[in-house]
Amino acid sequence: MDDAQLSHLATLAQGEDPLAALRATAALHREAARLEAVQVRRARVQGRTWSEIAEALGISKQAVHKKYGGRGLFRSQD
Repeated sequence: MDDAQLSHLATLAQGEDPLAALRATAALHREAARLEAVQVRRARVQGRTWSEIAEALGISKQAVHKKYGGRGLFRSQD
């Protein structure tokens, strides 16, 4: 998703129509989740630990490992 699309969704998410705002918010949420997964994968490929990733996300190591560790895509160190 490009910057213009994100900007448009952010505008819609703050709009007057609650259903349009909810649709836009849901789309933003999906994009944020996708970006998070991409960056977690990049961090693991670069050798970052689950603890470092968890700290960056503001969650526990256990939570980040539970969410991303079982996918078989990431090295399981630390």
